[in-house]
Amino acid sequence: MRHWREDRQLRRLTITAEQWHQALGDWAVYQRYSPQQQRHIQELALRLLLRKHLVAIQGAELDDRLRLRIAGMAVVPVLELGLDWYDRWQTLILYDGPFVAEHSWEDEFGIVHQEVSERSGEAWERGPVVLSLEDVWHSGQGDGYNVVIHELVHTLDMRDASANGAPPLHAGMDAAAWQRDMRAAWNDLAHRADNDEPLPVDEYALEDPAEFFAVLSETFFEQPEPLREAWPKVYRHLVEFYRQEPLG
Repeated sequence: MRHWREDRQLRRLTITAEQWHQALGDWAVYQRYSPQQQRHIQELALRLLLRKHLVAIQGAELDDRLRLRIAGMAVVPVLELGLDWYDRWQTLILYDGPFVAEHSWEDEFGIVHQEVSERSGEAWERGPVVLSLEDVWHSGQGDGYNVVIHELVHTLDMRDASANGAPPLHAGMDAAAWQRDMRAAWNDLAHRADNDEPLPVDEYALEDPAEFFAVLSETFFEQPEPLREAWPKVYRHLVEFYRQEPLG
């Protein structure tokens, strides 16, 4: 019934080729897909906009171009998985400027600490997903950075439990090999960072396993070449998980 209603709503929408070009035409990841795959991205993006609530607060402004751009970027990780992988969250909140997060944590002595930090975004298991509008516009500029993909990938990670860098794998995927190869890549990245060597992904990946998976994923779509060159086994795991091959 939901898909029937969506199909009716989609038929009423009139999004021109020029609007899609304005929203996604400058994004190298979108340009990499075939015309048929681009139409699939467009359809999934519209379905996502029908299912989810995009909310702008604190001075942020949403127009049609921005809605289409965010939705187009958001559906790329689930292009071959399906939108149901996003069914645990309903709202995406856009801030004007950086998102200020407040967190508390308890150390080994039982002392509770309060932390306030500026972030590009944040995601919770049941939503919402929060994004900085400034960082959305900085995404997809060819440097491997994409806050939309990064935060949406966190929601995939959370489907199996808390965010721990291990999303639910498909039948036939080797969970032990995934863990082994991810750990080896983590150790290699830490070694490179400690020795001031060139890094194949952003050093923020070393924050924790969840951030490692999210950074790997945005790099997988945005700059797959250095990722495959540095850690070919990790690259193959991501190909199997996302069911996509960015390098053809």
